[in-house]
Amino acid sequence: MKAIEFTEPKVINLIDIPDAPEPGPGEAVVRTHRMGICGTDLSCYLGKFPFFDYPRTPGHELGLEVVAVGEGVDHVKPGDRCSLEPYVNDPDSTTSQKGKTNCCPGVKVVGVHGDGGLRLGTFTVPARKLHPGNDLSYDQLALVETLAIGYHAVQRGNPLPGETVLVIGAGPIGLACLEFLRLIEGVKVLVMDMVQSRLDFCREQLGIEGILVDGNQLEALGEKTGGELADVIIDATGNPKSMSSCFDYAAFTGRVVYVGITTSDLQFAHAPVFHRRELTLLASRNAVAADFTQIIQLIREGKIDTDKWITHRIGFDEVPDQFERFTDPATGAIKAIIEVR
Repeated sequence: MKAIEFTEPKVINLIDIPDAPEPGPGEAVVRTHRMGICGTDLSCYLGKFPFFDYPRTPGHELGLEVVAVGEGVDHVKPGDRCSLEPYVNDPDSTTSQKGKTNCCPGVKVVGVHGDGGLRLGTFTVPARKLHPGNDLSYDQLALVETLAIGYHAVQRGNPLPGETVLVIGAGPIGLACLEFLRLIEGVKVLVMDMVQSRLDFCREQLGIEGILVDGNQLEALGEKTGGELADVIIDATGNPKSMSSCFDYAAFTGRVVYVGITTSDLQFAHAPVFHRRELTLLASRNAVAADFTQIIQLIREGKIDTDKWITHRIGFDEVPDQFERFTDPATGAIKAIIEVR
């Protein structure tokens, strides 16, 4: 069968790999119908993502069909439509036993640490990582993982009624955060970005006010908060400059959540800002099973509309020639979908 391979940075090849064997106990054989392109995939293609080795078949934002299941699997069956929770953890680790399966020390992400779903044939996954949604489309199921990252980050920040939340970065992960923040009653939500068209999207599609990064963003934030600044900041940029300076936007006793990833060292003023305001810094990594269940239900109830997210589509055969264009912000992609079949 055909699969897409990131052979080395900026090099994509179409390769032949075998179909999956019969599933073992606790396993499921699946095939991909839709794959979402995310910032991780783009960074892997460019050679900028940590933990990614070449050659590798990418693909972790997936809308899947179950083809076969192994012994002991009873929550999904052949023909089911599913979203994949791509963080394969060790269930016996201490961290997993605490319920933190998202950051188990041995966690392996499908499509990053191991080969992923951008292929025409079948592959094997732990069945416990499949979340059925037969009443959802494959498009919707492919977006669940992106939404789960944002949902988990919002949970980490734990915004309360009466508080102001500022999301920095209106890319797919920032937008995922905004989707859930707007559902929390009594929370004022703002978004900051360097690209006006992204802020326009947030205002027109989500009803959220934006702040353009143009040198006057701190003043603009002060005006929108009566000088109090933001109680919760979620930095979804992965940009070390933004991640080092975002504390300036935090109110006294505020919380800062890093959901973006950088390999760079970060530096920030401790005494005059972080210590003086008694801020809390939190990391947010991946998501947990309950996040996927919650998101599928919210989509089912119509509280999240994924259609407005999908701005670009390409076919499987177009990937070698078309993938690179999504690394350019000028493309204007909010979310691009690969139609595998």
